Amino acid sequence: MKILARHLTIDMYKCKASCFGSAQELMSKVNELLQDTKLEILNTMNQEMPDGHIAVMVVFPEGHMTFHAFPELRYVSADTFLCQQTAAPELLFNSFRRYFKPEKTKTTLLRRGDFGEVKDMKPKYQTRMAPVRKIRNAGSKVIHTLTRKSN
Repeated sequence: MKILARHLTIDMYKCKASCFGSAQELMSKVNELLQDTKLEILNTMNQEMPDGHIAVMVVFPEGHMTFHAFPELRYVSADTFLCQQTAAPELLFNSFRRYFKPEKTKTTLLRRGDFGEVKDMKPKYQTRMAPVRKIRNAGSKVIHTLTRKSN
């Protein structure tokens, strides 16, 4: 299979509330986070929508990134499309994860290009949960297991 591009989508749930501000503040933070990626920024656009969510688009020579932040839901969705065989879009979003500190993150990585087999077209899913959530889930599993054993 010849990979022409990589497309990563990410959903971040229950983000840190203090990370959300105006469209201009968020765009400033996005630019700061992107400086570490060594991607050249050609153009940026941001808009605060009537429903209160903030939309951001950044264009690179290698592709683009879109970003939607919903402060009232503490939810962020983003995607990046990089037109390089060796692109690693997940590195781009590591800094976003560190900044927003979500409780749960869902990512989908798509390899775009010339697929030789239909089975190669299936997306790869990866769900990552923050440690606090893991502890809470593990605790409930232990209680459930102990309850079943005592019955």
